[in-house]
Amino acid sequence: MQRMNVMKLLTLNTHSLQESDGQQKLNWLVEGILREKPDILALQEVRQTDQETLIAPDMLEGQYPVPGCMPIRKDNFAAQVAWRLRQAGVACYWAWLPVRREKTGHEEGVAVLSLGSPIRCVDAFPISNSHPQQNPQAVLGVQVEGREDWFYCLQMDSWDGETGVFLDQWKKLNCCIAGKRMYSPVWLMGDFAAPDDRPEESYDHIAASGWQDTYRLARQKDCGITVPEAWGKTMAGFRIDYIWCSRKVTVLSATTMFDGITEPVVSNHYGVLIEIKE
Repeated sequence: MQRMNVMKLLTLNTHSLQESDGQQKLNWLVEGILREKPDILALQEVRQTDQETLIAPDMLEGQYPVPGCMPIRKDNFAAQVAWRLRQAGVACYWAWLPVRREKTGHEEGVAVLSLGSPIRCVDAFPISNSHPQQNPQAVLGVQVEGREDWFYCLQMDSWDGETGVFLDQWKKLNCCIAGKRMYSPVWLMGDFAAPDDRPEESYDHIAASGWQDTYRLARQKDCGITVPEAWGKTMAGFRIDYIWCSRKVTVLSATTMFDGITEPVVSNHYGVLIEIKE
């Protein structure tokens, strides 16, 4: 009997260097990754401390430098995850894109990690430039050896009206990847700040642009909630973290990770793991 080829993708807003018991949560994150072994990981809110010493060269193994990227520091969260995976015997290749400096003394960005397949090229660009009051946002995409797919990691601002920040970012994003979308499968992975139960807001605009919500396509799925109880408010949790695909694909399953059920909670978001039949 021929074995089914399956690709696994994981996205998580890590809230790194902001969590209490950060080292323990980093260990739990790596343990979960080692158990599931996703092919591609998209991580948001990946921080480093701007006054930390520069990272040792041996901890940069597997890094694909992003042009113009600031120096990598010792506590860079993506570097720490990749190093721990390599220490466990898993080949890990990674790229980190800094997006903004925070008042807390951190440099925050997004990262993509590939387990097993080296990164062969990257694509990075800003998506916020016409609303000075918004948070700076940028997108990082990678292609890995042996695949034509593009995997993009991003974090977007929330909906604030039809002439607001989200639509501006969304238009810029679609414009920048239009050429790649014509010829290759494109995956958008991250925190979209877009609850799926609000008509005519962010989620509906994404779906109307032809993107496929892999959670909706999945044959097996859980409740899908990725932010529990709206960060402590009385309203119920909601789904704002997604993996979208430019094409309709066969999704075997879509489940949350690091939700306190199958793995310990490691962030103020849960992760999203999907399995795709190839």
